[in-house]
Amino acid sequence: MRWLVVGAQGMLGQDLVDVLRAAGHEVVGVDRPEIDITDPDQCVTHVAGHDVVVNCAAWTAVDAAEDHEPEAFTVNGVGAAHLARAAHGAGARIVQISTDYVFDGDASDPYPADAPVGPRSAYGRTKVAGEWAVAAHAPDHLIVRTAWLYGARGACFPATIARVVREKGGADVVADQVGQPTWTVDLARLILRLVEAEVPAGTYHGTSAGRTSWYDFARAVVSAAGLDPETVRPTTSEAFVRPAHRPAWSVLSHDGLAAVGVEEIGDWQERWAEAAPQVLGTST
Repeated sequence: MRWLVVGAQGMLGQDLVDVLRAAGHEVVGVDRPEIDITDPDQCVTHVAGHDVVVNCAAWTAVDAAEDHEPEAFTVNGVGAAHLARAAHGAGARIVQISTDYVFDGDASDPYPADAPVGPRSAYGRTKVAGEWAVAAHAPDHLIVRTAWLYGARGACFPATIARVVREKGGADVVADQVGQPTWTVDLARLILRLVEAEVPAGTYHGTSAGRTSWYDFARAVVSAAGLDPETVRPTTSEAFVRPAHRPAWSVLSHDGLAAVGVEEIGDWQERWAEAAPQVLGTST
């Protein structure tokens, strides 16, 4: 199977390329400046000859999107549409990576894949636009929503918290936002499982099982780094205001995976225990 990974230099893209190659697939990874997904002709050129296209490319600067929503929309909405059209024209399946930010964050039960969207940030609105565009232009699509991603090859919450605590002796972390920390390697493996299982077109959720707060995740990170978890102090979203709204509840249901017989990602604590040495650079 011939795969094209767009956004291959990102944290997820790098791990996805490695996972696919390890599984014996033929993989081409592209990123800027090789491809500009806002250029439809470039999308057609790069997609040609592939069986699966995974769009990991995105405007991910959540706060900056508040003041630059048109630019974010061009990448997350229009760019996704161009790739979807190109994939459909080439007879390829497209996998669109999306986010928990498409929801309002006001729920108390895990969001099913068919729950109504209600983004409360510019970033969320542009990612919803990308989902709609892909579904409209590529009938053979998979939309995979994820959240709280971390990995060894990109800026991520665990690496940042470990550094801050090491340098400053402590950190204040919000305790009123709940979600599912997810390792990019695990998400890459799930994408592979979905495609190899030839699941029906639609939307699926790709996050770890279980749930935790940023505060409790930070304590787990600091412990894994060999530091004192008591140096992590709880705070509230009100005390830590940022330009873009953060969902208070980012817990996604995996019932859709069970319905198609695809194994979900394991519990976040067990997965973090395996990932930590790589992500924190402490593996031997």
